[in-house]
Amino acid sequence: MAGTTPPVTDDTFEEIVLKSDKPVLVDFWAAWCGPCRQIAPSLEKIAEEHGDKISIVKLNIDENPATAAKYGVMSIPTLNVYQGGEVVKTIVGAKPKAAIERDLADFIG
Repeated sequence: MAGTTPPVTDDTFEEIVLKSDKPVLVDFWAAWCGPCRQIAPSLEKIAEEHGDKISIVKLNIDENPATAAKYGVMSIPTLNVYQGGEVVKTIVGAKPKAAIERDLADFIG
């Protein structure tokens, strides 16, 4: 498990994300994606600061194409928030930490 944003896979997605008691933000990313690497530290910080309210996990789309395809992830980084097994929020593209936190206000406010 790396840092405060552990990885999920096609195999663990349902158990970790869809069956979670609290909202889960899934960072769909890839190793070759520059903007994905840019937002990673912000996501780590948000996970540290708001981990009691929202879980943040990472899904490598190259290693886990089935889940990315199932949820129609076309561009990365895509951040999907899942609650009760459903996507309740989608954030596309790299944004500063403050902007991501504003987008997540309903979950971490």
